[in-house]
Amino acid sequence: MNLLIKGGRVIDPSQGIDDTLDVVVENGLVKEIGKGLATSAGAETIDATGKYVVPGLIDMHVHLRDPGLEYKEDIISGTRAAVAGGFTSVCCMPNTKPAIDNKAIASYIINKATTDGFCNVFPVGTITQGMAGDRLAEMGELKESGCVAVSDDGKPVKNSELMRRALQYAAGIGIMVISHAEELELVGEGVMNEGFTSTELGLKGIPRVAEDIATAREIMLAEYVGAPIHIAHVSTKGSVRIIREAKARGVRVTCETAPHYFTLTDDAVRGYNTNAKMNPSLREADDVAAIKQGLKDGTIDCIATDHAPHHIDEKDVEFNEAMNGIVGLETSLPLSLKLVDEGLLTLAQLVEKMSCNPSELLGLGRGSLKAGSVADITVIDPAKQWTVTESVLASKSKNSPWLGATMTGAAACTVVGGKIVFSGR
Repeated sequence: MNLLIKGGRVIDPSQGIDDTLDVVVENGLVKEIGKGLATSAGAETIDATGKYVVPGLIDMHVHLRDPGLEYKEDIISGTRAAVAGGFTSVCCMPNTKPAIDNKAIASYIINKATTDGFCNVFPVGTITQGMAGDRLAEMGELKESGCVAVSDDGKPVKNSELMRRALQYAAGIGIMVISHAEELELVGEGVMNEGFTSTELGLKGIPRVAEDIATAREIMLAEYVGAPIHIAHVSTKGSVRIIREAKARGVRVTCETAPHYFTLTDDAVRGYNTNAKMNPSLREADDVAAIKQGLKDGTIDCIATDHAPHHIDEKDVEFNEAMNGIVGLETSLPLSLKLVDEGLLTLAQLVEKMSCNPSELLGLGRGSLKAGSVADITVIDPAKQWTVTESVLASKSKNSPWLGATMTGAAACTVVGGKIVFSGR
């Protein structure tokens, strides 16, 4: 399919472009960007007037639940939700059943995504075998099979010596370690952020320092061995401060946050709303302010969704028993655009955090509209208003705290490898 994307505001930080331009796509690649362009006869034209045209959005932290938990989500439904949200690539976390700790599982995911999926899927392998936390996984094999990072996401690696060895080995073969930073002894039986709201609701709290201590440990280990480390789903002001200070002294640390951590506080739990139960927990207003400042000053490198679908039977239970996590692929873009509306980020900075930086960190070879690059492109309608309903969400699961909310901003068109895979709601 050959395409002409005409008259949009093209924003490509990788080239320093922010201008009203046309984009020509031929044979799955970006051919040219400029004014008044034309393409071959029979090419499809996309009118992008009044819209943003950006390198395809990349979500470096999703849970597709496939294999083994397909009743929550699978590669088909998850990638359909991704392209509806404007994402052309997703990186799927390894806490499947079985876990992504060997070549066979990684190959299964890549093959299924290639044949049945709507966008690029890059697997993340485990740090430890079976995510059991006692023996390192075969990281070299995982990298050779297509995994772009390793993580025991959903669980911290408790053993500091094992984490040290993981960082050393991963650095040696050139694969990123993504840490789920959490001190489980402090978490205990907690089910939400420890604070005023948890006390009022009579729910066992999780102190913010449980994340802070674990973040500090990972940074100290990475600094000691001279290896890179990426901290997943940062949610506390303490973690932001620790990461900022580490970056200032040259530690090779990067991190991500998710839209719920710069949009919601633990007040969303009131009414024992299980769609506001997640891990890490929603925090307090000063944490939200710190996350926003971390995004603004560059401490936080990426915005990811931590898309975590669950069946209604796992959420429609008592709060203490409910599973952690929310779906986020389809609400991430409008929630993140609010950062631009608030003046916290420029559009170019937002594109960096949602496309360029994830690609660069994981070596995906995406995140750019340079001539000759793979034509993964997101066309964004910043004025599009839509309501989050179960019927609208393409995800198999519907566990969103924004059900019933009106959003502004959406993907108008999602192009993967030069092919239109989504054309608006």
